[in-house]
Amino acid sequence: MKQLSVGKQPEKIQNFCHFFRGFGFKEKKLFKESKKEFQLITTDFQFHNHIQMFLGEIALEEKRFNEAVNYFTEIEQLHPNLLLGIKKSSVKHNLGLCYLHLEKYDTAERYLREGLQLEEAQNDTVALVGTYGDMATLYYDQYKDKLAIPYFEKAYQLSKKVKNYQLKQNAALNMAVVEENRNDYAKALTYRKEYEQWKDSLNDQNKVWEVAELEKQFTVKQKQKEVSLLKAENKIKIAERNGLLYSAIVLFVLLGTAVYFYREKTKKNKIISAQKEALSELNATKDKLFSIVSHDLRSAVNAMKISNARLLENVAAKNLDELDSLLQRNSAIANSTYNLLDNLLHWALLQTKQSYFEITTIRLYHCVEQMVYNYRPLLFEKNLVFENTISRNDIVCADQESLKIILRNFIDNAIKFSKENGIIKMYTQNTDEKYCTLLIEDNGIGMSTALQTALLQETRLLSKTDNEAISGTGLGMQLCKSLIQKNGGKLDLKSEVGKGTKIIVSLIKKQPNG
Repeated sequence: MKQLSVGKQPEKIQNFCHFFRGFGFKEKKLFKESKKEFQLITTDFQFHNHIQMFLGEIALEEKRFNEAVNYFTEIEQLHPNLLLGIKKSSVKHNLGLCYLHLEKYDTAERYLREGLQLEEAQNDTVALVGTYGDMATLYYDQYKDKLAIPYFEKAYQLSKKVKNYQLKQNAALNMAVVEENRNDYAKALTYRKEYEQWKDSLNDQNKVWEVAELEKQFTVKQKQKEVSLLKAENKIKIAERNGLLYSAIVLFVLLGTAVYFYREKTKKNKIISAQKEALSELNATKDKLFSIVSHDLRSAVNAMKISNARLLENVAAKNLDELDSLLQRNSAIANSTYNLLDNLLHWALLQTKQSYFEITTIRLYHCVEQMVYNYRPLLFEKNLVFENTISRNDIVCADQESLKIILRNFIDNAIKFSKENGIIKMYTQNTDEKYCTLLIEDNGIGMSTALQTALLQETRLLSKTDNEAISGTGLGMQLCKSLIQKNGGKLDLKSEVGKGTKIIVSLIKKQPNG
């Protein structure tokens, strides 16, 4: 019952629960409750045939003999493999009893004899005592005393070998009735006394069972009290445990919240510190940049002023040969100043994230030719040879304007740091599947290892130390590095003092299926 009350159980478990409850009620002679339990079991239950047998036995006990015959007949017709422990002798015997009560003596005798044969083959002493008694009753009811008495005697003799008081009592009572009918009152009295003796023993046994049942009920009640007490104690312990658990959870949440806010505060402080450092560095760079740029601009303007004064003097003196040289010098100064201001503008735009950027496919050869065209006068002035051996098939993916800035700065640097009668080469290498490598090579003054390292560092501006007359701020190099990085490329350089410099720019190439 407890199992059935614990929520919804699987059908198989429910069937077994009803089966055992029905069997228990049947053994206690509570036939109505037993039938209710058996009727709640589904027809596909594996012990369905046992249920039919039990319902037949209940019908027999309640004297509904025709109904009992239907149940037992259904069991009788089953294949032996489907009986699952049901004794065929019991089925035959029960059918015989039903027909006996229905006064169909011939049919009753046939079934009782078939059951008797099976019981004798099985040597089932207890069953034989009952069957012998029923056979005797069958003949006795038909006044066939000569056939009945031998069975009464067999039942009596076998009853001595069993421990069932009820069988012993019935066998002794039957013999007492037989002897009374034969007018042998002495034997009848002996059997009657034996009957009373077994009746008293049975009563004593029933009393023992009643006492045992009372003791069991008392024990169960005591256990129930203990269980109730334990449940109450468990509830108190659970309440205490839950209280501690909830307190721990609250403390843990508070601790977690405190840790979270502390970490957030620490993180914000780190961000503020990093931003402060970056701002300080940017301000220092800006101050240094403005200082150097203003110096360069002042030098360029002063050089332009002196050159213009000399130009005016030569114009007045009509010295035409010197005019061409002075005009070329003024053009170079103006171009250098323009590049410086242009780099400064683009650097500022990059720092403030205001520059427009669009990646397109560009033919590298034509882009280089366009940029070199503007530097023909400077190349001519220093008598420099420029070689563009870039393949016309090399196509890269980059922003066109930023690529022009990169090329202009590197070409400008190559011209600036090259000696007269030098050579500048631009060519590509395609040893990588992803990148097209552009190289700008000159045989100029070169640079030291320390200077190379400084130029490749992030946000590093140079002071005018070595090569004071021609060394720059490094702003152009920083601008180129930022633009190359924004285009998804890479920058490297190789240089040796007195032998020249090789700038290596890796740009993403157009893929065949791109």
